[in-house]
Amino acid sequence: MQPVRCQAIQVPANLATEVTIRRRPPEGIGSQACGPVDFQVPLSAANKPANILEEIVWWKAQEIESFKERQPMLRLQMLMKLAPPPRDFIGALRASQQRTSRPGLIAEVKKASPSKGVIKENFDPVEIAKAYEAGGAACLSVLTDRKYFQGSFDYLTAIRQAGVACPLLCKEFIVEAYQLFKARAAGADAVLLIAAVLPNKDLELLIKCAGRVGLQCLIEVHTVPELERVLQLDLEGCMLGINNRDLQTFKVDLNNNKVIMDSAPGQQVKERGIMMAGESGIFTPEDVAFVQGAGCGAILVGESLVKQDDITAAVEMLLA
Repeated sequence: MQPVRCQAIQVPANLATEVTIRRRPPEGIGSQACGPVDFQVPLSAANKPANILEEIVWWKAQEIESFKERQPMLRLQMLMKLAPPPRDFIGALRASQQRTSRPGLIAEVKKASPSKGVIKENFDPVEIAKAYEAGGAACLSVLTDRKYFQGSFDYLTAIRQAGVACPLLCKEFIVEAYQLFKARAAGADAVLLIAAVLPNKDLELLIKCAGRVGLQCLIEVHTVPELERVLQLDLEGCMLGINNRDLQTFKVDLNNNKVIMDSAPGQQVKERGIMMAGESGIFTPEDVAFVQGAGCGAILVGESLVKQDDITAAVEMLLA
């Protein structure tokens, strides 16, 4: 019998350099169950995640498989038919901006984060959502990652069923289309797509899939090159966001907003009238004014609001 030879899959060079986050461990998983034996594979230091975002993305591959076992695609498709119709996430931000002359606020329902641990001890997602809405938030972002943010897709459903009118963004680390179906079935109106994780080929596919199930997209960039390549896509049904958090150090620099928006791709965003959100590092009305002056029509704020005792008052003060 001739030995079986496996040809290595060649990743196109443009895809390998297009993203900064590796989708999978390059040498595979170090521990694999084999009957009653836990088979261990020695791995090099290169097989460790370079940062927390890469660690989260690697975990998603395993998490999605467990989701699929509990909720196969046919089950999700049935739940999608029962979900309330999607609402206009981007339209709500534009309406708020026109009404108040301030950036539309996407307020984040977040219990914890990898860097800060638990942010809100007495965490009630529905009460927090209602407080955000009462304070003047245009939209809500709901963390659904359980392992690193103590979130849940159930929070989306609970907030939607509670009658909160603000459109909802599913804040998930999306790497495949299955998660889009899961978000829509849970009641989401929009989803987050991260350019550092997804090359344009994947972004193009996910944007199309999202549109077919009624979801809008917030595409997040961290650098000028990321924005430049994202602008090559058909962005119908999409808005953009600038995350001011460095992926390597996780330090936040609000000036990143201005640097990106002052660049040639940033000027193109303004000329094309694309809604842009400033994300991370926004704590005060002065921060809001700075981001607005840079050219952002929306802001995404989480930690500085959710940890307050009076969330409604905190939202009103931020937007004052």
